[in-house]
Amino acid sequence: MEGFEYRNPYAAPAAQVVVAPVEHESGLEPADRGRRLLAYLIDLGIYLAVLAPALIGALRYKPERGIGALGGSLILFSLVCVLALFVYWCVLMHREGQSIGKRAMGMRVVRTDGSRASLRRMLVLRYFVPGLIGGIPYVGWVFSLANLLWIFGEERRCLHDLICDTMVVNA
Repeated sequence: MEGFEYRNPYAAPAAQVVVAPVEHESGLEPADRGRRLLAYLIDLGIYLAVLAPALIGALRYKPERGIGALGGSLILFSLVCVLALFVYWCVLMHREGQSIGKRAMGMRVVRTDGSRASLRRMLVLRYFVPGLIGGIPYVGWVFSLANLLWIFGEERRCLHDLICDTMVVNA
């Protein structure tokens, strides 16, 4: 049987894998995953440092004496600091599209067309909606895991980026 070539119908498809920088249609280069993780860890560390006095104050609770003046003061101090940090975060996100961690890592959040994302859009679609879905019993943890793992896609965008039509780019 000359000219006959046997092809296995059950074989995996063959494809050439080319690793190239991802260019988005707007010409912006998505920030890499490692820098996004570092920015998140910086933001998380700042919030944990601000909440540490509240934790210390709560640990001072004794059922027979209550929380005490020092414990209450530490909790109040932390709540004021968290509120101030949130206001500062809102100002940074509104003006620059950056959190403290993103600013330290040289990244910013923009719409997929490269324009500035509004603060209301980011608060509602990027943070509140995914948080609301994440709070649904039995479904939330699956969504939260998928949200994080979606960053390993070609566009390097999490589900909250897709919901909000934003992307994290190099500043």
